[in-house]
Amino acid sequence: MQQKRKGSVWEVLKTATRLGLTSFGGPIAHLGYFREEYVNRRKWLDEKTYADLVALCQLLPGPASSQVGMGIGFIRAGFWGAIAAWLGFTLPSAIALILFAYFLKGTSFSETGWLHGLLVVAVAVVAQAVWGMAKNLAFDRPRATIAIAAAILTLIIPSVFSQVGIIVGAGIVGWFLFRGTPDATPVPISISFNKKIASILLILFFVLLGLLPVIRQFTDSNLIALFDSFYRSGALVFGGGHVVLPLLQAEVVPTGWLTANQFLAGYGAAQAVPGPLFTFASYLGMASFGWKGAVVATIAIFLPSFLLILGALPFWNWLRHHPRFQAALYGINAAVVGILLAALYHPVWTKAIKSPLDFCLALASFGLLTVWKCPPWVVVVFSATAGALLSLIS
Repeated sequence: MQQKRKGSVWEVLKTATRLGLTSFGGPIAHLGYFREEYVNRRKWLDEKTYADLVALCQLLPGPASSQVGMGIGFIRAGFWGAIAAWLGFTLPSAIALILFAYFLKGTSFSETGWLHGLLVVAVAVVAQAVWGMAKNLAFDRPRATIAIAAAILTLIIPSVFSQVGIIVGAGIVGWFLFRGTPDATPVPISISFNKKIASILLILFFVLLGLLPVIRQFTDSNLIALFDSFYRSGALVFGGGHVVLPLLQAEVVPTGWLTANQFLAGYGAAQAVPGPLFTFASYLGMASFGWKGAVVATIAIFLPSFLLILGALPFWNWLRHHPRFQAALYGINAAVVGILLAALYHPVWTKAIKSPLDFCLALASFGLLTVWKCPPWVVVVFSATAGALLSLIS
């Protein structure tokens, strides 16, 4: 039975906006928030479909959490649902960073207690996601072994491309290990356009990547140069938001658009807002060329992800129904659990847990999420408030 789109664009926008206002802690934490909201609470897609989507986005360049959100919006409400999911999740942090660039140049929020509380709640969110996904995707000895091996390899080989290699390797293992394994047939995803349109989007991705630098050479427009710089940064980065920082620094500081201090101040502010770290581009565009620059930079850095996820989904939907590829997906999904487990330790745990009180706050947040079933935004407010109070006490 095919999974039908039942939602409206407005519904997707409201849900994504709430997540955009409350999803602190970076891309791995975002996947935990998404799973709780879209899979557990709203049941817009099942656990396996969500894991398949996460696996696809881990293989693509760009911000994985934003791509997962776009994919869910696309599955739920078509093309405009994907745009609504992106707008809702992105605009809160983009607007906050634009305002920061306008009013608060040179200010850093990196040492505030409430921000540390938000980092601590990310530990609870990711732990909940790992536990829930492990029960569904790494429940037997072979898959649990793949998950553990993936976690170990992720931690001891911290390269930009290691996650992609681990996922590919797990897929190869699954291809041979799980052939003929009886399991539930994946729920078909309702795709609003065919492979021909998807192919056009993928071609457009590569055309823009090659053509924009050429156009830049024949014009003096700063906005075209800005679009080229940020599109290329968004298209060529694997590994999430923090990996894009050196690319962006190389584009905006040597060109004289920003000073090194302005760049670092914006990075500090980007840590204090929810949503994707890629909205750092909004700050850079605003600080460089005003409101027009902010809009151009924001669209440019996310456009590659939009073209890739919508272009890849129809082919991914077709592939995941083939028995041999399903066997590969069993290995891939187990590896995704392992990668999340590794991320729970670093950077989530190592960045947030600095004292026994931090661990106590993480445990309390985990209990509120798993035992008391509190909405994530309530737990976010609780942890931020507790972090602020603890900083005053200490």
